Amino acid sequence: MTQPIEDYALIGDLMTSALVGRDGSIDWLCLPRFDSAACFAKLLGEEDNGHWRVAPLDAADGEPCTRRAYIDGSLILESYWETETGTVKVTDFMPQREVAPDVIRIVEGISGTVRMRSTLRLRFDYGHVVPWVRRSDGDRVAVAGPDSAWFRSEPPVRTWGEANSTCSQFPVTAGRRVAFVLTWHPSHQPRPEPCDPFDALDQSLADWAEWTSQCRYEGPYQEAVTRSLITLKALTYAPTGGIAAAATTSLPEELGGVRNWDYRYCWLRDSTLTLGSLLSTGFLDEARAWREWLLRAVAGDPADLQIMYGIGGERRIPESELPWLRGYDASAPVRVGNAAVDQLQLDVYGEVIDSLYLARSAGLPSERHAWRIQLALLDFLERNWHRPDEGLWEVRGPRRHFVHSKVMAWVAADRAVRTLESDPSLDGEVERWRTMRDEVHRDVCANGYDPERGTFTQYYGSAELDAATLLIPRVGFLPPDDPRVIGTVDAVRAELGSSGLVRRYSTADSTVDGLPGDEGAFLACSFWLTDALHMTGRRKEARALFERLLTVRNDVGLLAEEYDPLAGRQLGNFPQAFSHVGLVNSALTLASPA
Repeated sequence: MTQPIEDYALIGDLMTSALVGRDGSIDWLCLPRFDSAACFAKLLGEEDNGHWRVAPLDAADGEPCTRRAYIDGSLILESYWETETGTVKVTDFMPQREVAPDVIRIVEGISGTVRMRSTLRLRFDYGHVVPWVRRSDGDRVAVAGPDSAWFRSEPPVRTWGEANSTCSQFPVTAGRRVAFVLTWHPSHQPRPEPCDPFDALDQSLADWAEWTSQCRYEGPYQEAVTRSLITLKALTYAPTGGIAAAATTSLPEELGGVRNWDYRYCWLRDSTLTLGSLLSTGFLDEARAWREWLLRAVAGDPADLQIMYGIGGERRIPESELPWLRGYDASAPVRVGNAAVDQLQLDVYGEVIDSLYLARSAGLPSERHAWRIQLALLDFLERNWHRPDEGLWEVRGPRRHFVHSKVMAWVAADRAVRTLESDPSLDGEVERWRTMRDEVHRDVCANGYDPERGTFTQYYGSAELDAATLLIPRVGFLPPDDPRVIGTVDAVRAELGSSGLVRRYSTADSTVDGLPGDEGAFLACSFWLTDALHMTGRRKEARALFERLLTVRNDVGLLAEEYDPLAGRQLGNFPQAFSHVGLVNSALTLASPA
């Protein structure tokens, strides 16, 4: 039985993450990194593709816990089961690692006596490889090729093998705690020193409390903003500062459809909005690390700039399919890697330059090589902004002159002009970039605006609309009170609206993105509409939309990429950084004057 996407909660150690279902089953875990092969892949397949369930012995397959929540200000999940014989709590977390990644599950009796069962089914290589499991010093060790995992309990409980799984049953009474620890390491290396699970819990609570204490947001949406910031932190790969777009691959944009992509990488398109949310809420270390990741990733020939990179800055992200996985709710194919890495998306040049401009304006220490990189990107963009591209949404149809791509070319030139005006000591030809800025602006207004309908369109010569045009006032291309901006907001709302939320663009014209099927409302775009409504003076409507979006979050405050308003279900990869960035930025926008 497939659990709804919103039935999952996230745990992680700032290098990888896992998804825990309401039924107490961890159905997704990639080790040792976000983009590594999964050892639990039930999320995209069957039970035999790997999972780890801890639940009362009498709980039926798929039966959910009674209630669950994160411990305030942390990524530590507590799930309660109330049974006829008593109540038990399961605490799930991954401590920030020193050497090896650990998944820790602590079972604690609250009242009465509850018999519990743990079923661990390890399957390496995305559920494809069954490891060899043996006992060693009272623990279990599973080995297959390069992967090795140790499994132990504290205090020890009896385990046995059953159907290629490691099983155990045990009672817990009030006050009794039993901890399970799963530790991964490369199979050719010695076993890491075992951690104390109870000390690890105390340290994890302290680590998260220290981190969340930095938050400067004090508005009416404190809980939602804090949870979104914790989610962004959880998706950050600590060694490099790169932020993964999501924790998963191939969760569908349409149930049963083919719009299933791998989002466990870092997109340049997210850079400005992500940086802005971190800077505005007080997380300067994370903003600085993200800026430094960005500079390392884009260094080199500007013609080779990619739209996305690996979490370590890797350039090669080849796409392939995993035919042994049936896909979430039979949504195939399951893909790993992402072929969109090879697309031409000219907007990313503007997004990178805008990010570096924002970092400089916010007072992050700047370096001369950062400005030289921007000049190289500008030089390339000046010669190439006239070209058609695949655009922000990574369409797999023909290249077109997408309006958003041109607007972001304007942003690149505008930020260069502003930088040189504020610091004339920098190298650069300010008049050259002013000329480019004016030329792009004229071109967009002449070719990307439909005067009869009073709206900017998706691409030159098109009647289609694009929610990305909602960003026009935010980036400063036109002021919010410009009739063309107001007309665009109204048109997008009317034509791309879906039960009050917003789709990215119409999928009725399959020639645009080259794919069959449909998709849900795109949550980031719905937050953009919130911002646009606020900026155009419709503050009451903006707040109402924002509060509607808060109800879309699941019970622990997480958002996927999309939402189906009719079915009331989240869609797409989960949790999605772009959605949570949108939430934080909209909360900040609502706190500002219109």
